[in-house]
Amino acid sequence: MTDSAFNFQTLHPDTIMDALFEQGIRVDSGLTPLNSFENRVYQFQDEDRKRYVVKFYRPNRWSAEQIQEEHQFAAELLADEVPVAAPLSYAGNTLLRHQGFMYTVFPSLGGRQYETDNIDQMEWVGRYLGRIHQTGRRNLFAKRPTIGLEEYLLEPRALFEQTKLVPAALKAAFLKATDALIDEVKLHWHDGFDALRLHGDCHPGNILWRDGPLFVDLDDARNGPAVQDIWMLLNGDKAEQRMQLETIIEAYEEFSPFNSDEIALIEPLRAMRMVYYLAWIIRRWDDPAFPRNFPWLTEEDYWRSQTATFTEQVRVLREPPLQLTPMY
Repeated sequence: MTDSAFNFQTLHPDTIMDALFEQGIRVDSGLTPLNSFENRVYQFQDEDRKRYVVKFYRPNRWSAEQIQEEHQFAAELLADEVPVAAPLSYAGNTLLRHQGFMYTVFPSLGGRQYETDNIDQMEWVGRYLGRIHQTGRRNLFAKRPTIGLEEYLLEPRALFEQTKLVPAALKAAFLKATDALIDEVKLHWHDGFDALRLHGDCHPGNILWRDGPLFVDLDDARNGPAVQDIWMLLNGDKAEQRMQLETIIEAYEEFSPFNSDEIALIEPLRAMRMVYYLAWIIRRWDDPAFPRNFPWLTEEDYWRSQTATFTEQVRVLREPPLQLTPMY
């Protein structure tokens, strides 16, 4: 079974209930699906009115060893008093299996939306990112990958050439824009950063607010530069992004050093995410959830706009990177 061919049509509610029952969990509510395209995630309540979240992993995405590395990282963070959603253990195991599926149970931890324009919250997040990376620097993932050009640009480029989703009349222009973007990223990318274990997908949607930040969804955790967990929190024009970056880094450095040379990797990382994200949708197109939720991928106007977006990112890459004020 390949990634592209797999879908979750065999994951029925009874299958989920049986899997939970095997762990002594008796569901006393419906299974409420949560927003996740890569995996299947449900919230529920047991007979003692405790709320949980169960996550069924997409087969062939991560190996069992790679998932267990994520769980170990979450456990280390929790032990270091970092507020993170960590999996529960059953008979000493956090990674469970049922009918060919791997799954994990989490406590259901509610919270408000992180406010991206709230300076106080931004400082809190910066401090906790410093603590996350303090833990992440102890060692590297052995099984999970390190962010790099092959996975994020070159493999997607090969996929773009093969896919039939790009209209034939627009493919040459789209591939030309992709190649120009890849060439420009190569000029600005380097592997000389100090790699550490990262959250990997630290955007505002993966931060809940309780009495402080709660970091969720370590599914994309991998090795890479510290700035990967910072740049997705920036928004607005360059002046606004510089202010946000300075706020986050000042708080971050209360717990962990930050190499300011990594700021030059922000736009290359943004470009890599653009390309990687599009390839991810194409890879999953055989899963019925993807055509249903990304119908614009079949429209010519989308591919014209994506070509323009890649071309614009080339221009952005050629601009000077963000600069911090001299005190940093």
